[in-house]
Amino acid sequence: MVQALSKTKTITFEEFTQWKPEERRYELHDGVIIEMSQPTGDHENIVGFLALEISADIKRLHLPYFIPKTALVKPPDNESGYSPDILVLNRPNLVNEPLWKKQATVTQSVSVPLVIEVVSTNWRDDYFTKLGQYESVGIPEYWIVDYAALGGKRFLGNPQQPTISIYSLVEGEYQVSQFRGDDSIVSLTLSELSLTANQIFQAGS
Repeated sequence: MVQALSKTKTITFEEFTQWKPEERRYELHDGVIIEMSQPTGDHENIVGFLALEISADIKRLHLPYFIPKTALVKPPDNESGYSPDILVLNRPNLVNEPLWKKQATVTQSVSVPLVIEVVSTNWRDDYFTKLGQYESVGIPEYWIVDYAALGGKRFLGNPQQPTISIYSLVEGEYQVSQFRGDDSIVSLTLSELSLTANQIFQAGS
């Protein structure tokens, strides 16, 4: 669940980063501060599993990437700032990011090869809001890991079943591939990652 702290007053991204406390997780959605609820253990098991697997792949392949703890993604055209469950950053480009040094914030697509959201009860944010915003930034690859099949039937089919939706940027627009059961994950960013959908889902159990 997410909770808007103020439904009447909007703030700028600059004001948000100056206010944002470290002990809780917040995002800014079109000028409105959103408090992110405490995640479930299953959610955190999957986030931790994926972070370890991806980090091992980055190290093994000597890729210039890393996964920060609390960095933000800011779309170019609105007062928003998102804190993904997993954010893979391209270290060499951070020198070109105007907000990185002081605010640990990225705004350029070349800085973000991959972003992952693990779905919780605010599934509409992942499938609607963040999908559109990450596309507007130009992030090449966006995963939605819906391990509990919480998303709507239009995304997961009928009956709904646990699904990993991988959106890849093609000519400025996301195209989706979906993975379930024993399907092997296909990632353009991490081409040698060897995982099935079920291996990821079972990390949460």
